[in-house]
Amino acid sequence: MLETALDAHLSPETLRKIESGRVATPAFPTIAAIADVLGLSLDAVWAEVNGADGVAPAARRRDRLAS
Repeated sequence: MLETALDAHLSPETLRKIESGRVATPAFPTIAAIADVLGLSLDAVWAEVNGADGVAPAARRRDRLAS
């Protein structure tokens, strides 16, 4: 984790906060830097966050509750 943080030009504490959810909405450049270090495309990150169907998990839950 230390190497990943440093390679992304972040402090290890910042990466820990993102990983633990204490930073709920990290800045786009931060996510892009982490993805780059990990060898992930932003498309892959987006798909992971939003699910294979492109619908955000919160929206999916909201839709289920409404029906």
